[in-house]
Order: sequence, then structure tokens, then C-alpha cells
Amino acid sequence: MELVTRFTVGLALALAAGTVALAAEPPHEQAHAAHHGEPYPGPHRYERVAEPKGWNQRPAGADIAGYRHNFQAPRTFRIGVYRRPAGWHAHRWAYGEILPRPYWAAPYIIADYWLFSLEVPPVGYEWVRDDSDALLVSVQTGEIVQVVYGVFG
Repeated sequence: MELVTRFTVGLALALAAGTVALAAEPPHEQAHAAHHGEPYPGPHRYERVAEPKGWNQRPAGADIAGYRHNFQAPRTFRIGVYRRPAGWHAHRWAYGEILPRPYWAAPYIIADYWLFSLEVPPVGYEWVRDDSDALLVSVQTGEIVQVVYGVFG
């Protein structure tokens, strides 16, 4: 009889604990959010990200000699497929070289450079994408003054 009483008490405690656990369980939406994270408040899918304050306050009369570096990017960004201008082949650019004019076309200009951790270009310079690299180029001469290798994956 004592064994039956222990079993009954144990069963009653287990059922009570299960009832408490069910009562404490959050609704489905809360459980889903807790497991998968909260909705991100920022842009979704392909919405354009707002420019940061002062993004286009380019330094005038900057010391271009200070830009002359070839860097390895600390972070890689995955964006769309890259297609080089027709008739051109792969080349690993370095500062001091002249970038051919076909690369200065709109599909290659990186207008939203801040999204890729690139610094604000000085007046008269633009960031240009060539495959996985970002090149800081003079829009008058085409001279490359800085290269950041591996920005795009």
C-alpha cells in the first residue's frame, strides 16, 4: 500500500509540475521571438539604408600623399555579382596606377561607401569597385590613390 501511495503522490507532483510549466510557457509568438530573435528595426531585404549624418562632407584640399596605401580589408561584404567592363581582364591594382575609363562608369562607382567601412573620399575622388577590391580614384586623371583589397566577397 505504501508503494501505491508513493506512486500516487509522485504522479500528482509530476502532473502539478507539468501544469505549472504549461502555465508559465509564453504564447507562440513570444516563444518564436525568443528562439529566433526579435524583428530587426532597420531596413529589410533590399531597402536602401539611410546615409549617416555628414556622409557627403568631403574633405577639400586633402593631403593625397596620406592616402597612398594598399590595405587588406578587415571585413568582407557579400553583395551582387561583379561583371568587369567588356574587353577587360582581371588585374590586381595598386596605388599609383591609372584605372581605365570604362571602370569609372556608374555600375562600378561605390556611392554608398560608408556601408562597406570605406572612408569619405576627398573632393574630386570616388570609390570604384573592381571585383573584390575598392579603389579610391581621381575622377580627373584616373590615378588610383588607395586600394582596399578584399572588401567584397
